[in-house]
Amino acid sequence: MKMIRAIIRPEVADTIADGLAAAGFISLTKSSVFGRGKQKGITVGTTHYDELPKTSIMLVVEDENVDEVIKLIKCKAYTGNFGDGKIFITPVERVVAVRTGDTEL
Repeated sequence: MKMIRAIIRPEVADTIADGLAAAGFISLTKSSVFGRGKQKGITVGTTHYDELPKTSIMLVVEDENVDEVIKLIKCKAYTGNFGDGKIFITPVERVVAVRTGDTEL
């Protein structure tokens, strides 16, 4: 299993979540975050914004579904401009349900 974390523009978060649900990836966590990329924020006129609002989407999927999820996120998040986001993929060693203590994997 893999954990996929996507840091994306807030205005595309619902579109991505809806697309993931339509593709059968129902469970996810979505949170509001702030951050900056390599360009270290943006300057508009004389005002510099060091950190920008972003949305973080996190979900765990089977290894064979990783490419499908990445493709979907990239398609829905793409504007072609700086700040479209990043996707991070990491292995999941174990999952434990809080309520039951059941272990997956």
